[in-house]
Formats: sequence, C-alpha cells, structure tokens
Amino acid sequence: MIAKISGGTDTAGLIRYLFDTKKAKDHTDPHLVASWDGFAPDPGRADDFDATRKLLVADLDLHVKQARRLGHAPEKHTWHCSIRAAESDRHLSDDEWADIARRVVAATGIAPDGDPDGCRWVAVRHAPDHIHIAATKVRADLRTARHWNDYLTADHELAAIEKEYGLFQVVRGDRTAAERPTRAEQEKARRAGHDKTARERLRTTVRTVVAAASTIEEFVDLLSHIDGVLVEVVHFPSGDVRGYKVAVADDAQAPIWYSGSKLAPDLSLPKIQERLASMGPQPTGQSGPRRPNPWHQATAAAQRIPHHFDQPDDEASQGHLAAFGEALDALPLVTPQTVRHQLREAATAFERATRSRIRADHHHARALRGAVRAMLREPAPKDGAALAMFLDAAILVVIAAARWHQLRHHDQQVAAAHQTLVHLQAAYDQAAAVPLAALAQRRPPQQTVDRHIYHLRQAVPDHAEQVVEDPAFGALTAVLAEAEAAGHDPEQLLQQAADQRALDDADSPARVLTWRIQRLSTRPAPSARARAAQARSTVRSGSAPQLPDAAGHTPAAIPTSQPPQGRRR
Repeated sequence: MIAKISGGTDTAGLIRYLFDTKKAKDHTDPHLVASWDGFAPDPGRADDFDATRKLLVADLDLHVKQARRLGHAPEKHTWHCSIRAAESDRHLSDDEWADIARRVVAATGIAPDGDPDGCRWVAVRHAPDHIHIAATKVRADLRTARHWNDYLTADHELAAIEKEYGLFQVVRGDRTAAERPTRAEQEKARRAGHDKTARERLRTTVRTVVAAASTIEEFVDLLSHIDGVLVEVVHFPSGDVRGYKVAVADDAQAPIWYSGSKLAPDLSLPKIQERLASMGPQPTGQSGPRRPNPWHQATAAAQRIPHHFDQPDDEASQGHLAAFGEALDALPLVTPQTVRHQLREAATAFERATRSRIRADHHHARALRGAVRAMLREPAPKDGAALAMFLDAAILVVIAAARWHQLRHHDQQVAAAHQTLVHLQAAYDQAAAVPLAALAQRRPPQQTVDRHIYHLRQAVPDHAEQVVEDPAFGALTAVLAEAEAAGHDPEQLLQQAADQRALDDADSPARVLTWRIQRLSTRPAPSARARAAQARSTVRSGSAPQLPDAAGHTPAAIPTSQPPQGRRR
C-alpha cells in the first residue's frame, strides 16, 4: 500500500473533489467508510447531496472556526491522505478500509487511539482500490495536531497492515535514496525527447567523473570539460571551495542548476572530498613487462569483496559497496560500445545499493579504487577477456551485496541489486562470447583434457561433473593447458581459483574457473629451482606445494595425488 499526504486551506474544496463523479473518472461510488465518531453525514448516501455535503464540511470545520476566533488556527488546516492498494491485491471491504483508516489517523497523530480530543476526519471510498482520508488539523481542545513525520509513520503502519491482511508488501526504503525527479522535470524531458530527466543525466555524469578523479581539482576540471554540462564552483568569502552546482547546457530556457546534494546524498562536495581523501597517494606510473595489469588488479580486488561482507564490520562493508559502485560508474568509459548501455544501466541501478543508513568507511577498498583509476588511464584491452573476467567477478559481488542488504532488511537496496544483476549478466554474455569461443578453439588434445579432468576432480570434487558438462569446459581446458605450458601446476591453480570464492552462486562454474585461472596464470611461474624446492618440501611434508593467491595469502595445504595412467572418463 502506498500513502500520499498533503495539506491545504479549503475543506469545502477537498470534500467537493472527493465526492465528485463528473470530472474524476475513477470516482464511481463515493461514500464514507469511517469517520471520527462513526456518525458523520455521508453525502454519497444522502437524498440531498448538496445540503449533506455542506453539513459535513461544517462539522469538519467546527474546531477550525473556533480556533480561528481565538486567533491561533493554522493557515493550512486540512490534512489529506490517499491510500492505494497494489493492483495484485484483493478488493478490500468497506469495513477493512475503515479499520485501515482508523489505524493510519491514529499512527500519524491526527486522531490517536483513546484520545477524545482528536481531530475530526472522514475516510471516503470512491473506487475499489483506494480511499482518501480528509481531516482538519485542529483538535477538540483547539490545539493543532502533532503529526510530524506523518508520511513515515503512515508508511510504517501500512507495512504492518500489509502483513496482517496478506497484501502485497511494498519495497520500502530507508530515506537514503536520491531525490526523485518531479513530474514537471519528467514532462520537460519528454517534450525534449529525452528518456531521462536533466537531474538523472547530471547525476550519472557526476558519478562517472568522481570515479575517474583523484583530487577535487581534477574532479572540477574533468567536469568542466564535458560537453553539454555547465559547472559553477561556489566559494566561501575566504576563497575556499564551498560547493559546486551543475546544469544541462542545452536547456532551451534558463538553465536549472542542481547542487551536488540535490543530485544524490553522496555527491555533495564534502562527501566527495571525504571519499577522495581516503584514497591516499596514487601509485606512480610503472613500465616494463612486470608492470601490473590494472584489470587483473581490479578483478582480484572485486573477488575479495564478498569475503568482506562476511565480516562484522558493517562500515567497512558499506565502504566496499561504495567503491564497487564507483567501479561500475567508470566501466562504460573503457568498454566497447556494444556493452555500454547495459553497463550504464547496471551502474544506475546499483547506485541505490551503495547507500544505506550505515556510514561508509571509505578507507577500505583502496586497491579497487586505485586499479579502477589506473584502468581509466590506459587503452582498454582489445581481446575482451579482461572485461569478461571483471564482469564475472562483479556478478558475484552483486549477489553477495544483495544477501548482505537482505540480512539488514534494506529492501530497496536488495531490489536494486537484483535489477543490477539483469544488466550485468547481459553485458557479461556479450563480452564473454568472443574470448570464450577463441579459447575453445585452442582446446588441447584429449589426453591432456583427461589429465585436467582428473585435476578438476581432485581440486573441486563437488563441482567437477558440472564443470565437465559445462559448454565453457573447452575454454577452461585451454587456459589450463597454457598455464601448464608456462610452468604452473594446473591442480594448484584450480584449487586457488576455487578457494577465492565458492562456486555455488555461479551459473557457469567453468567460465568462473576459466577467468580466475587465466588471471592467476599471468603471474610468473615458479623457476626450476623453486619447483625443486617445492618438490623436496612436498616429500618431507606429504602435501602439495602452495602458491600465494592474488592477495599474497597462502592457501591451506593440498594433499598430493598422482594422476591415473591412461584415460579416465
């Protein structure tokens, strides 16, 4: 159920609207279902409509007129609350709507339970799926009703009503969402041929620029060089930067300016300063063959995020969510045109999942932020494997984020994460198709495949058969063969890839393992001396040699085993 609350100055006009059957098409049978004392005159059931309507208005305005004579009646003395059921809900009876109305006026402070001096009110039903509550805000003791936060209290009461009545439970937020565009903004965008309002377009632009910037000065500079965007920096009298505001340059009329906080709570200048300050100094540029690949670094950092969600530090988890949201914001800048639309939609959807009542500790997730900014400063990879690798990790991050929010009853954030998954999966399917097909063409001979099947059964026994039957298994055997040719131990790589994150969430575990092993195998293989030392250690300890993962951690010992002779299917 959804409530909309407004105030006004004209009781007669409000009642006239509620009982009108000519102008309003959905006013089919207006009548009272409840009132402050149960005896209010009902124009909808009276023979003389006009006389009864005037009588009802006079009864509602009684205390208002008394307070006005004493000089302390509120100017906006009417309180109007409409309550609409979901389309999928059953039709409620008049008695059920009456009960709902009484509970809402009690919860909001208009007519508290057991209070004989509560305000006068009526509930009018003129359509099957909704009612209107009309009240005057002067109590019988001539004091003005205390109804602060009435929207929030009404919403809480409606949430309880939905559960008790077995109705559709509306996804409710925690008042941290970005401000929605007004109807006027939406109509203006429609007339201009835009699918999104100026506020929404500017919000996306600013979030992308924040993800690319390392300092406030760079943020302002990047923003000022974007076509179609006007930027104005606001200063204190001392000359220090106070804030900023942006507008759409192609506005036919005078540009409408939005401060950062009007775009989204986390886009105010202080919030941006806090986020950028937590990044610390950026690493200096490196060159040469040992230069780290920022796409691989970003993927490794993203793969570690679900582990952080399992920790008790909610502020750190919120910080990782914010950093991952920044990564999604930046991704369309360095990806092929074919996937940009889906990635932009994913970033827009996940933006809601990056905010909650939990304060983010931005000092976490520095590795991801640094890698993303490094990605933006070099050409995008041409083969598509690096993008597919990152998107594969990103999908698991979003799944974990949805679970994290669900445990904390962040309903809107959960819905946003689910919506993000739809777009990320579509982008991944497009990005992964070509590199997976290229890898599958390099599938090794069957004898090598059989050996890798054995390694697979040793490393991930719970998923081995599912992986072997996966259409992407050919690509997996190709990367295992190439890693082995480069000097890596395939079984150890499989074990490390499986240890990075459980495969239970993956639609295609073979694809997950393919990208993880391809990234792990980019590290230099152990030298002959290192392999000999590992072999001696294995003989002494009875366990297989161990390789550190991308974070530098060493996994638990892996029991040694010898592959069988000949083929094994």
